[in-house]
Amino acid sequence: MPQVLSAQSQSQPTHLRRARLALACVSIAANALCGGSVFTFPLMSPALVDHLKLTQPQLTTIALAGMMGQYPFAAIIGKVVDKYGPWACSIIASCLFFAGFGLFAKEIANTPDDITVPSTSTFHHLTIYFFIAGLGTAFSYFSSLFAACKNFPDFIGIASGTSITLFGLSPMFISILASRFFSHPDEGLDITRFLQFLALFCGAVHLFGALTLHIIPLPKDSPSVVLEDPEGLVQIDEQTALLHGKRNHTAEAETGIVVASPIKSSSVVDLTKDRYFWALAFVLFVILGSSEMVISNIGTIVLSLASQASSTIVAPSTDMATATQVRFLSVANTLSRLVVGPLADFVSPTATASGTQNVPRKRCVSRVAFLFFSILVLVLTYLWMVLGVRSQVDLWALSIGAGIAYGSAFTILPSLVSSAWGIENLGRNFGILTYAPFLGTPAFSYFYAFNAASHSNDGVVCKGIECWSTTFSWYTAIAIVACGVTGYLWRSWRDQV
Repeated sequence: MPQVLSAQSQSQPTHLRRARLALACVSIAANALCGGSVFTFPLMSPALVDHLKLTQPQLTTIALAGMMGQYPFAAIIGKVVDKYGPWACSIIASCLFFAGFGLFAKEIANTPDDITVPSTSTFHHLTIYFFIAGLGTAFSYFSSLFAACKNFPDFIGIASGTSITLFGLSPMFISILASRFFSHPDEGLDITRFLQFLALFCGAVHLFGALTLHIIPLPKDSPSVVLEDPEGLVQIDEQTALLHGKRNHTAEAETGIVVASPIKSSSVVDLTKDRYFWALAFVLFVILGSSEMVISNIGTIVLSLASQASSTIVAPSTDMATATQVRFLSVANTLSRLVVGPLADFVSPTATASGTQNVPRKRCVSRVAFLFFSILVLVLTYLWMVLGVRSQVDLWALSIGAGIAYGSAFTILPSLVSSAWGIENLGRNFGILTYAPFLGTPAFSYFYAFNAASHSNDGVVCKGIECWSTTFSWYTAIAIVACGVTGYLWRSWRDQV
């Protein structure tokens, strides 16, 4: 039976380490709050139309360039953060933000005010520049997220939940700055000065991150947990992956401690041979892909339904109804991130001893349970869309359900991946799994769009529940399948993750 051989702690130079951690936390928060600046593009759109005479398809293309700049290189960015550290991603983000927003501002400033038709070359340049800024967003996101996760491996849920929440608040923070300092009541947003500010501000913040976002090592005499089994000594630390080592079930039954043998870093090929990896990827494809479809298309779903009001009450406008659903989505998304991270750390602690825990705490609930909760919420939400929604006021469940599922899944994912395959290649593995929403979002979105188009007349926005009833019937069926796959993962990983 395994026995704890040592768990000793001597006097440590903790003051310097705590100061460096505090500085890293400030930088994590600053990077996260500046990282989502590309999502403020709706603030820029009116000025681009007035000054550059851009059309709606051109505006959509520029916006999509910023969005698509985030996903394609996720695995590469993850490899960079694993090999070199978050500071490397931060300095790259600094250069990309400075170049992207700076060139965007210069292009607008060099365009004459008296043009009557949009310039094709200007449109192409702006698309490229915004793509560069979108790529900077991805580097910024990884720098803040994994600086938090790898500096606090014992509380990875709280670390990831907090950094992701701050990143989600970034557009609101930037928009407040834009309204306060760069907008005029009569002229609107001064887009050139605003973009110049973004170039300098985001560039400087991430340059500061390059100096401070390091993985702070533990002192050499930090406490450790060493377990003895028949095959020798096993030391459990934050680098240990729990799914591939040999385990002693007798010890688990008596002590509640998961015993795992450390493994070498697996390659991408080894990862793709793991059936659990593909099962998790499919679940994320469904949860994140369908949720992002709802987030992107909630406006047209609202527009397809009639408002419900009594004869004495004036029905709210479609814009107001849409804004209400967007607020439901945002609040549910943010609150789920704030709740799920700490809750997961409390009921599903990682089996590590990285200096803050002398002995691993007993796990109460598998982290897969939170993923199962997300997909179950979507099953009930999509079923409600098919059976219960008949007017705009009934859509609250869709907005809240999609927000909860989306926020919960993204918050639990870093700690789930770390527990399953180790923290050493966490960035790379997380980046690979983000290809699931990269593929899932357009798949679910186009399925909805083509079904709605088949029920519309002459290009007019589709009206009635038939616009999406078939779509959400299929979504329900797919979500039920994903629920079964998640149950399979839960059963397989119940004592390990």
